Amino acid sequence: MLTEEQVKEIKEQLIRQIEANFPEEKKELAREHVLSMNNEQLEQFLEQNKLIKTQSAEPVQENIFRLIIKGEVPSYKINENKYALAILEINPVSKGHIIVIPKKAVSSIQKIPQPVFSLAKNLAKKIKTKLKPKEVLIASSNILGEFVINVLPVYKDESLNSQRYKADKGELIKLQEKLKKKSGKSILKKKPKKSEKKELPKEIRLPKRIP
Repeated sequence: MLTEEQVKEIKEQLIRQIEANFPEEKKELAREHVLSMNNEQLEQFLEQNKLIKTQSAEPVQENIFRLIIKGEVPSYKINENKYALAILEINPVSKGHIIVIPKKAVSSIQKIPQPVFSLAKNLAKKIKTKLKPKEVLIASSNILGEFVINVLPVYKDESLNSQRYKADKGELIKLQEKLKKKSGKSILKKKPKKSEKKELPKEIRLPKRIP
């Protein structure tokens, strides 16, 4: 049976999927349907859609994060390495909120590979430089049975429990351009200008030697 905290997290995640993928005219009805479900109805919905396994401690295999990793759901990618993908949160707490998703779903914080945290730390440094927050919080959260890492810029007193907002597409694109890993391009050096040669006299006449 799902706990109240799990129900809240799952509903929030389902609403994010609706906001990101549903046609505009269907969003409101879908949101109302998700919010109106009680715990039992929500659990049945998850089982029917193969988003949860009954009496299983295994992490969810086909939630939004797995679909993002597979490239089946569009996202605002910032960076990645062999172990993780970093994307902009579309319902962030603050400007530049990034989530780092392990490429292999993990069910406990202890199982997250170290390179996932390394990616998060590198992004925190970039956010600090580019967006100038007071600090950058790196914190894990458990959503739909698996752990992700939040890289959260703190401008005032924000935390993961702070109110979220729906980020504008234009804002997300600008942030993506500002924060994403730049592809390595060779910088062409300008050839130094040839120094103008001073014209030498064609004939140099030496004074006659006096004996």
